[in-house]
Amino acid sequence: MSTLPTIPQSLIDRMKTIGPRWGENVPVHVKEMVTAYSEILATSPRQGLIQHDEIAYATHARQVLDIFRPELAQNAPVLIFLHGGAFVDGSKSRTPEIYSNVLRYFSRHGFVGVNIEYRLAPDFKYPSATEDLDLAMQWVHQNIHLYGGDDTKIFIMGHSAGAAHSSDYVYRLNSIAKKPSPILGHIIVSGRVRIENRLDNPNARKVEAYYGLDQNLFAQGSAINHVDKNSVPTMFAIAEYENPLIDMHCLELASHIAQLNGKAPRICWLEGHNHTSIIASLDTSDERLGSSILSFMQTQLSTN
Repeated sequence: MSTLPTIPQSLIDRMKTIGPRWGENVPVHVKEMVTAYSEILATSPRQGLIQHDEIAYATHARQVLDIFRPELAQNAPVLIFLHGGAFVDGSKSRTPEIYSNVLRYFSRHGFVGVNIEYRLAPDFKYPSATEDLDLAMQWVHQNIHLYGGDDTKIFIMGHSAGAAHSSDYVYRLNSIAKKPSPILGHIIVSGRVRIENRLDNPNARKVEAYYGLDQNLFAQGSAINHVDKNSVPTMFAIAEYENPLIDMHCLELASHIAQLNGKAPRICWLEGHNHTSIIASLDTSDERLGSSILSFMQTQLSTN
């Protein structure tokens, strides 16, 4: 396997410097990390991987997806990824490298990756992104075999606001569907799993752009109100330096799941990383997150 690019010490030092001040100016710090990691990821190996871009799963311009697969994929497990962006921003291709790095990494380890785009606020309100994921899942079940994927071996992964959408689908919408999609596992990375507009949430106005001001919708969109003993197995990944409240809410949900099941879910805590670098580090030589997710998925595959 080709060597993955190394994160330079200068960037590691910079992350430690801005980490304690991450929440003071989230947009500026996110942009800095995206720029730095895009340069690093541009050198990641691509041998043996095939990419299919901008495949429509519905009619809106943003209802498209990209597929990443090993060249010889056959009946491979599938990983579906939803990007973040605080409900009003973001793209599956924030840069040519981010968030393609996520799917490239797991495709290199034998998965067919699906990178989903969805509609954004303020033009589209809750639960439009959940509905988009449902449409994309229908497309996957009908078509993923054409790309070497097995629709009985599906994992869903969401980062930041993307995890709010994936959680709403996995724990709420999919649970009430007449024919729920079989999902082997859910990976929450720095996820906004409790919906709130607290004064100490720097993205409160963006939350309101998608959910409005109705506290009932806040409750409906919060994963903690929908998980039960029969919910999809879930793992969590959080950074040392998160957007304010993100780590607290993830641990709250993880604790609730532990109480329901009598056993703690897998939690990966990434020392030195921040809300953006945690996901941007996939497909670099820092494989702490990737290895933990792969272990979680292999465990689910071996028990199903």
